[in-house]
Amino acid sequence: MVSPPWAGASSDEQYFVLLTGANSGVGLGIGQRTIDQFLASRPLSAHLILIPTTRSARKSRETILSLRAHLETSARSSKQLQARAGPNYDPQTAILRVHILSLQVDLCDLNSIYAAADQLVNGKLTDPTGLIDDVRIPRIDAALLNAGIGGWEGLNWVLVAKQFFSQGLLQTTTFPIFKRPLPSAVVLDNQKLLGVKNGKSESEPPEIAEVFCANVFGHYILSHELLPLLSRSNTSEAPGRVVWHSSIDAGDEHLDFDDFQARRYQPPYESSKRITDLLSLTVDLPHVRQTSAPYFSSPTTSDKPVKPRFYLAHPGIVCTPIFPLNWFLFFAYWCAMCLSRWCGSPWHVVESYMGACAMTWLALAEQDDLDAAGAQHVKWGSSCTRSGHRSAPKKTEVEGWAWEGRIEDPEALRREDEAVPDTDAFLRKTRGRKLGAATLTQEQRIAFEEDGRRCWEELERLRGAWETALGKGGRGNAKV
Repeated sequence: MVSPPWAGASSDEQYFVLLTGANSGVGLGIGQRTIDQFLASRPLSAHLILIPTTRSARKSRETILSLRAHLETSARSSKQLQARAGPNYDPQTAILRVHILSLQVDLCDLNSIYAAADQLVNGKLTDPTGLIDDVRIPRIDAALLNAGIGGWEGLNWVLVAKQFFSQGLLQTTTFPIFKRPLPSAVVLDNQKLLGVKNGKSESEPPEIAEVFCANVFGHYILSHELLPLLSRSNTSEAPGRVVWHSSIDAGDEHLDFDDFQARRYQPPYESSKRITDLLSLTVDLPHVRQTSAPYFSSPTTSDKPVKPRFYLAHPGIVCTPIFPLNWFLFFAYWCAMCLSRWCGSPWHVVESYMGACAMTWLALAEQDDLDAAGAQHVKWGSSCTRSGHRSAPKKTEVEGWAWEGRIEDPEALRREDEAVPDTDAFLRKTRGRKLGAATLTQEQRIAFEEDGRRCWEELERLRGAWETALGKGGRGNAKV
């Protein structure tokens, strides 16, 4: 049996990162930035094992080759790496500390999700380029849940003009009201999801909308099935991290519990991101724990009582092909985003690599630093300076939660912002705030926690129903 190339490193110098939706856009940027930040911040003897997922072996191969090309360029050109290693720096030593494997998963196919999770937990990972032999992994340190789809068909130009002239450029390009969702939500075929062998299930599970499944439910199932790799035996070990990717535009108005999957009248992308915010920020709150607890229970983790921690990130405003625009409109869109950043918006990072800032920080920061920042109860956004030369994770206001779930006095908030130096002005809480945002009230805070409980209840109901239908043991709280 051939040992993996990181076998010579101690366990605490091996870091395993799973990244979904890694073949393009922000996902590829996260992979690139994870490599760079790992090499720049971790000990010179530490090894990164990066596991990007795509929907096909061809895309996996292309993604691995692209990330390796980035690794080689960074290792040979980084002045920071050269300074850390000293005058005898050899780029090859850095290259040999990063290992990229492969996994295929379709987040709109539940059987694919269960198969991918089983391969991670019980099987071996492959390298389609042949550089690394098939290998088992002992754990996952950070699962970065980035993959997703939009569900839009174009723009409402009347609303573009209306919002621009009434709210101005920055609000229009940060919190747009003019994206047109598809006229009807795509609902996945239950018989296809059940598979040929399970097509005559005694228990017909609820239907699942495509955007909801890709953005929330698929990841929800995946991270549950990965509990054996994300959980820990004792508190002396660093807990596993599950980092959810949200959006800056995930307001309360986008979620209606009577249209939970946004199948009828809610915009599906924005609705799915509001659910993401609620499930991540409320997971360990007093009135939610009882509802969320079964999700973290598994017969395979009875000897690993330390559950993983949830974190929440968004990429700021990035120009990617997720929104359907022709080349001319995409160029105009890119120009508008750059202009918005120049006008002072902290959220218009524009480039995918910059948009990876928040999620990469949550993946690689020291646990003590995350705990000191109260990172579990904050929505972290990628932000940057007006020039775009420096980026940093920034606390993001969430409707019904504010920045940290804390009732803040407006005067204290003003003083807190004034204490931030001008060189870091883009990190001030109120910079880039949504027009009309108001101070959080106790009633809103209570309602937010209750909405979180309701999200967990519905997601657990769906998980239980589909586990039963697929013969996975019915381990959720099914109430069909």
